[in-house]
Amino acid sequence: MKRAIASEPAQRFSDIGQSLTDLIGNTPLLHLDKVCPTGNLFAKAEWTNPGQSAKDRPAWRIIREAELSGQLKKGRVLLDATSGNTGIAYAMIGASRGYKVTLCMPASVTPSRVKILKAYGAELVLTDPALFSDGAIIKAREMYLADPEKYFYADQYSNDNNWKAHFEGTGPEIWQQTQGRVRHFVATLGTSGTFMGTGRYLKSKDAGIKIIEIQPDSAFHGLEGMKHMGSSLNPLFYDPDLADAKMTVRTEDAYKAVVDISISEGLLVGVSSGAAMVAARKVAQENPDDVVVTVFPDNGLKYLSERFWSDNL
Repeated sequence: MKRAIASEPAQRFSDIGQSLTDLIGNTPLLHLDKVCPTGNLFAKAEWTNPGQSAKDRPAWRIIREAELSGQLKKGRVLLDATSGNTGIAYAMIGASRGYKVTLCMPASVTPSRVKILKAYGAELVLTDPALFSDGAIIKAREMYLADPEKYFYADQYSNDNNWKAHFEGTGPEIWQQTQGRVRHFVATLGTSGTFMGTGRYLKSKDAGIKIIEIQPDSAFHGLEGMKHMGSSLNPLFYDPDLADAKMTVRTEDAYKAVVDISISEGLLVGVSSGAAMVAARKVAQENPDDVVVTVFPDNGLKYLSERFWSDNL
């Protein structure tokens, strides 16, 4: 048998299979007919993204556009503030594309998030939990200003690629999946990118669609990833006048909803998904003939250590 010559290059099959980032987007739209039997309530299952959250969308667009512009290249460290999910997306994509990632995040985030981020090789800078995500934002800005040549500061709270990812992805998907019949879009606010981008797209298709934002009902809350805008640093692209209506959700109600969704629908979701369901179900019940769509940002695997599971079962 003829032996292969060691110096010959291995054959590459780059035309077979997909890359990690090809898996981002095109998430299913689920009918929540058990938790809301009297309405037409649907939710985007964003945990089916490879990083298991809606944040894969903006993280990938931010990285892709930074690569194209030359702001992010080999040797520079991707830096940002995060409450968890965007950081996981950065770390995942960064590992895939060969970038070091440094993330500032509140020390109060769930232990599972920390473990996931470290598994991807991210460097973590934990900040004062009493300051929530604002403390992480302040720290990231300080680090960037101290050494701007070292870092590409992704700045998800000010980067327009955040909301544009949803304008070009989540919004069109909802329009197509509902065959243009969506009448209400309800979403939680964190960076506000999902709501701003998706809401703007849906309004561009039909100005009569009602878009409704959801916030925690107080500055001190347990809804990880969500922002109480009245007491927080507002994202630069957040437009308080875009929403047709604004709703608030109690932490305790969101926690209970997470358990209800798991038991009734067989869907293990995160706390912001619980908040989304509380508000969106109310809208669906008040408008039983209309299609109401919300977003379930992530699954519940990162929250299994939370005591609300035992409190509500």
